[in-house]
Amino acid sequence: MIRLLFVLLLALGFSALQIKSSYSFAVLKYNGGGDWYANPTSVPNLVKFCNKELKSNINKSVATVAVGSSDIFNYPFIHMTGHGNVVFNSQERENIRKYLLGGGFLHIDDNYGMDAFVKAEIKKVFPEYKLIELPANHPIYHQKFKFPKGLPKIHEHDKKAPQGLAIIHEGRIVLYYTSESDLGDGWEDSSVHKDSSAKRQEALQMGANIVQYVLGGQLNKS
Repeated sequence: MIRLLFVLLLALGFSALQIKSSYSFAVLKYNGGGDWYANPTSVPNLVKFCNKELKSNINKSVATVAVGSSDIFNYPFIHMTGHGNVVFNSQERENIRKYLLGGGFLHIDDNYGMDAFVKAEIKKVFPEYKLIELPANHPIYHQKFKFPKGLPKIHEHDKKAPQGLAIIHEGRIVLYYTSESDLGDGWEDSSVHKDSSAKRQEALQMGANIVQYVLGGQLNKS
């Protein structure tokens, strides 16, 4: 029922965020052999942090949704990660494009190793757009938590600077890709990567900024 209402409202020009005041986040399941299931504690921990620090009302239960499924329209915020190959077929590309242009949001976090693959798929989904690096003064880095230098680096891989790249449609960020940062690793339980409390806090704060920027005034409704 919710999905049908979402599709109807999209047709009428409403965004995904206008449908439900209480909602769930989801992790994107994709094909190609990449480990889409990496970092299983990441998004649940981010949700917990947002509900505490932003006083949001996000469902603690995080869903898994396939990129080609119509269920994708039930979630205003979808997270994607992994280390390897990513392949979308034509139906999946059409489905996620419709979702994103209709009001949805996708955060992709390279867990190291998926960069070339995911960028190729993004280009197929949005051939008319380019991934644009957001400057350090962009509002996404200046929500409740301030990051004057832009996207923080949580894990070091090949000594490259972290990049926050976006697809922007009609003035709205529909896709935000974090590369050379590993935010998701920083969101995981402390026992997984043995990151310092300060580094984990930095990662969670940046994640909360993304959520706050994307969902805005919808966060505190119940």
